[in-house]
This record gives sequence, C-alpha cells and structure tokens, in this order.
Amino acid sequence: MLVTGARGFIGAWVVKNLLAAGRKVVALDQDPDRTRLAQVLEDDDTDLVTEIAGDITVTETMSRVLEDHSIGAVIHLAALQVPACAANPSLGALVNVVGTTNVLVAARDAGLRSPVVYASSVAALSPNGGDLPPSTMYGIFKRANEGTAHRMWHDEGVASIGIRPHTGYGVGRDQGLTSGPTKAMLHAAAGRPYHIAFGGPLQMQHGQDIAGVLVAAADSAHQGATVLNLPTVATDVPTIVARIEAAAPRSVGSITFDETPLPFPAQPAADDVVAIIGVVPETPLEVGVDSTIRHFERLLERGQIEPRS
Repeated sequence: MLVTGARGFIGAWVVKNLLAAGRKVVALDQDPDRTRLAQVLEDDDTDLVTEIAGDITVTETMSRVLEDHSIGAVIHLAALQVPACAANPSLGALVNVVGTTNVLVAARDAGLRSPVVYASSVAALSPNGGDLPPSTMYGIFKRANEGTAHRMWHDEGVASIGIRPHTGYGVGRDQGLTSGPTKAMLHAAAGRPYHIAFGGPLQMQHGQDIAGVLVAAADSAHQGATVLNLPTVATDVPTIVARIEAAAPRSVGSITFDETPLPFPAQPAADDVVAIIGVVPETPLEVGVDSTIRHFERLLERGQIEPRS
C-alpha cells in the first residue's frame, strides 16, 4: 500500500491502521519532519514501513514509486491545508490539484486495478450545501480533484473513491482550519487554556476512524468514480468542550470558543458508505476525546509534544 502524505495527520493514522493489520507500507512525503508519524505510532513496530522522500508535483515521482515498489493500492493524502492554500493559492493548486492529477495518471499508466483512494473534504461543498462554489481556496481545489477523478474514470478507466472528512481530530492534528478541538485537547492535557476559533454544529471524526474508512476503500473492488460523505452524527462545540472537561477536569472553564460556525455544511447528506466499502468505524466522541487526552499526556510526559496556539 502506498500512502502519500504519510507524515500528516490522517496519513499517520492510516500507517498505524495498516501496521496493525500486518500490511507492508510505502510512506511517501516531501516533509522531512516525521514528528506526527512518531507521535501517532508511539512504540509501534515500523519494520514494515518504507519511508520515501518525494514530491507529488513532479510527474515522474509517482510513476517511479509505483513501479519500483510493486504498489497494489494507493491512498493519496498529500495536500496543503486551508491556511496554506489561502496564503499561497498558486502553491496550493500545484500541490493539491496538479499533485492529485499526477497520482491518477500514474495509476493509469501502472494499470492499477484497485481504486485510487484520496482525501477530499467537506470543504469541497458550498456553505449551504447548494450549488454555490466552496468557501475556501482549499475547498475549490478539492472540488477540482473530484472532477478530475470523475473524468479519469470516464475517459481513462481509472477507478477512484474520494472520502470527505469533516472535522478530523486526534493526535497529530496540529494544522488546518478545524484543528481547534484537537489543540484544545492538547492544552487541556497540559493544564493550559485554549480558545477554539469557531462554534456551531460539526461532525467530529477521529483519525483512526477516517483511516479505517480509507483503508477499507482501498481494499474494495469498487469500479467507478465515487465521492462519499461520512454518516457521522453532528455535535456542537459546547458538547466538545464538555467532553474535554470530563476527560481533563482541571481544564474546566479554561476552554472557550467563538459562536461563528464553520464555512461549510455542518452535516452533509450521508452517502451509503457501507454499500461501497463495507465498513464505517465511528468512535463515540467521549471515548475519542478521552483516549486523545490520555495519548497527549503520555507524549507530554516523554517531552514529545509542546502545546502551541
């Protein structure tokens, strides 16, 4: 299994999922910082992981990796997040759009039989769920990738499944517009205050659950170009704060939030994920928050993490 962006938040959880199943992993990333991967894997045995430095914006990178490592399936996660795309749209388009196109073209050239699985995002949808464009450059790029995948199936026969996570949380989530709840959990574990910069309803999805969906999709025999919303029940920020306070009682009163909702649908219409990939793991919020804070406490004790705004 090839995982691009393996040193990112979701990528690290995908690698952990695959290792737990005894799968061989080729982990491709341009970022030299493997801190998130080390934090998520903790003491996991990484003998089955081959880590490669590579740039997906270079056309030959993907073709070479697929050929050299006899790749049977691809989970494509390498991307720049909302703030980075807003700050530098040209670079965001290069990484997120051209990079994804390179992945799909390499899969075509390699004759890959399994569907290319890629992370889209709820940000690809308009704020009201209608026909308006997405509200961020990041969302625009994710929508473009969905269109590219559609054409690559109809024109070239390259199967794909795009997964649209909402608010991913868990160890390793330290970047992006929706990283606030996870940062609040880390600050609570460290006994420090934190302000979440948004409010309103949202879907909270643990990194291990998103990873489970992605791996199941890559293992499926799906043929077509499908994009899936996950059926997670929406919660709200006050409930998230209450769960944090329950897991870290000394944080009571120190986690605050804005009332402004996120600029995309709180709970998009759920697709029949089970019919396509056969599994939709969903960690209860109180379990996910508690396990994340306990995980952060271990990392803090070892000096492997430091709370940042």
